Amino acid sequence: MASPSRQLPMLGPSPVRRAVLARRIQLLVAATITYNVIEAVVAITAGTLASSTALIGFGLDSVIEVSSAAALAWQFAGRDPAAREKVALRVIAVSFFALAAYVTVESVRALVGDADPRHSSVGLVLAALSLLIMPALSYAQRRAGRELGSRSAVADSKQTLLCTYLSAVLLVGLGLNSLFGWSWADPLAALVIAAAAVKEGREAWRGDACCAPALTGTTEGTDSCGCQPGCSCRSAG
Repeated sequence: MASPSRQLPMLGPSPVRRAVLARRIQLLVAATITYNVIEAVVAITAGTLASSTALIGFGLDSVIEVSSAAALAWQFAGRDPAAREKVALRVIAVSFFALAAYVTVESVRALVGDADPRHSSVGLVLAALSLLIMPALSYAQRRAGRELGSRSAVADSKQTLLCTYLSAVLLVGLGLNSLFGWSWADPLAALVIAAAAVKEGREAWRGDACCAPALTGTTEGTDSCGCQPGCSCRSAG
């Protein structure tokens, strides 16, 4: 047995730093849930008033994001977040797949149907605000998740980042519809977002979002940057 003086140093943050990062992720998740609840209520209400499938879909996306963030909050509420990570990843992956399915169905219905959504000033303002808020939340959570080595935190940050893309699509779609009457622009772009959601869902299901072992603190079988064999730190995205 190797003497303490010859043991390799543990990779990843110290226990104190891990506790700080875990608390930071909890606060970011709480902020994400709060904002998405407000976003969902406003978007669904405004979408119903304007007969806008895009706005209603955007609001339902916010509901899905709340489920993803809630799964992450549940994980870090336990004494051993690593033990709950696989379940949290599965919930996040399913939420990605559900989002992709809904966006695809509603986009196709909008493209082949004769829907005529009206102008929505509330929708435009909401999309613009989300473009400012969501990237900041996603970046902060992804950075903390990578340092902590939490695959679920990184995966959930991608869910938040996907909301940024949807916000851009919504803003462009509502804008083009208001300016030129191009009601097909939003659902067409949303199909691209659905494809991205499927990709992120598959990665979350496989646990590819991050491979650092910092949650458990173990370094056995890892490479120089703390990744398991066949995995690269670059896969964290």
